[in-house]
Amino acid sequence: MSSNIALGLKHAGDTHENRPAVALGRTTLQSYAQLAERAARLAAGLRDKLGLQPGDRVVIASKNRSEYVEAMYGVWWGGFAAVPANAKLHGVEFRYILENSGAQACLVGPELFEAIAEHRPDSLEHLVVLGDDAYAALFDADPARLAEVDADDLAWLFFTSGTTGRPKGAMLTHGNMSAMAQMHQDHVDPTKTTDCIIHAAPLSHGSGIYMIPHVNQAACNVIPESGSFEPAEIFDLAEAWGGMSLFAAPTMVKRMTESPTEPPARGFRGIVYGGGPMYIKDARAALERFGPCLVQIYGQGESPMTITVCNRTTIADKTNPKWEAKLASVGQRFPELEVMIADADDNAVAPGESGEILVRGATVMNGYWQNAEATAETLKGGWLHTGDMGSLDEDGYLTLMDRGKDLVISGGSNIYPREIEEVLLQHPNVSEVSVIGRPNPEWGEIPVAYVVGQATPPELDALCLENIARFKRPKDYIFVDELPKNNYGKILKTELRQRDHG
Repeated sequence: MSSNIALGLKHAGDTHENRPAVALGRTTLQSYAQLAERAARLAAGLRDKLGLQPGDRVVIASKNRSEYVEAMYGVWWGGFAAVPANAKLHGVEFRYILENSGAQACLVGPELFEAIAEHRPDSLEHLVVLGDDAYAALFDADPARLAEVDADDLAWLFFTSGTTGRPKGAMLTHGNMSAMAQMHQDHVDPTKTTDCIIHAAPLSHGSGIYMIPHVNQAACNVIPESGSFEPAEIFDLAEAWGGMSLFAAPTMVKRMTESPTEPPARGFRGIVYGGGPMYIKDARAALERFGPCLVQIYGQGESPMTITVCNRTTIADKTNPKWEAKLASVGQRFPELEVMIADADDNAVAPGESGEILVRGATVMNGYWQNAEATAETLKGGWLHTGDMGSLDEDGYLTLMDRGKDLVISGGSNIYPREIEEVLLQHPNVSEVSVIGRPNPEWGEIPVAYVVGQATPPELDALCLENIARFKRPKDYIFVDELPKNNYGKILKTELRQRDHG
């Protein structure tokens, strides 16, 4: 039997054909029968009109829009691999993903067409704008049969930057994504056919991953008309639809909590948050405003949305004497996974001791795309080495000590200092630079650059804007005579953080 993740859509189209599948605001655009047919026709168009073969990569580069769901499922239906790209990236970064993935086609939102066209690599054969005539023509073909795929076949190539600079493509298989969807249904946010999810966070990341369990249950995917995150709009749609969940970065949850607009009387089915620290004060306030619907997850691109979960019962149970400690944690491992805190030799440490977080199980990626060295290092001994430091208490609750080592998480987006540092070092008068995260009440963290050399902030800003996404640009530059280093010459970011935060 095929392991194609699009089987969930086929089943929903066959058994819940009239249920709403995709909506824009309050308006239903597609039923499940229509969405399934659209995906089947798009699969045929990609195959017959663009000449794609099973396993070929298709980049989807767009802000959230109604075509995103059919685009993803059309790719899977045809047995192709989806490569969703962060819509906030710079054209140079899009070019790298297009080249590195070897994508034959790119489905692009109209707002990103010029940026991608300007940096389009020769290897990209087809650049099609979502919603235009060329895109519509792909649906002229007769619906394709659902492609047969194995559980280990590539479904989603998730490009995640690393501390070594260049992004790496985490190979997520149909089996990985099916396991994630089942774990979501069982442990995170059980979903019924009459429920819905609002995609206020990017469909290229966590919200798009959560599209899958909702399609499997024939629940509706609601796209905000604004195309962005507006608490008042989300409250209005939650009231209109009922049974609504959303995935949100902690900063988004904080904005919802502090919004002057009255929350929906029907409440939320689930507010699932992750991607950064949620301060206890903010979690308390959100719980007070929205009731027992909060769920925290910890995962990363290499084990999508699934390493640990702190469920709504735990978060809401203020009577537990360990409640605050549990609230400060990222929960317990998913029952289907193994999680270990390891020392430098990959030996398990005692409860309460810190070490690197290692994960093993069905959601862990197959490896990095065309990067055997990084794959061997990250999946050493059969365990995913997350690069994150943490500790497990005696009850199995995981506390993160240092997310991604030097990773900066700003507004739920991962920012890797090495990537910014390499850009700033292109300035002829900059000899050394170190980027750290500075706590910020609105964004969680903001990137700050400590610079040795003769340059001005506007010059460095311009350099960043030419090479990386705007949101990665340092928000402050501190010019120093020298950077703190250890005996081996390694820059001591811990010391810089103490100086910066002190």
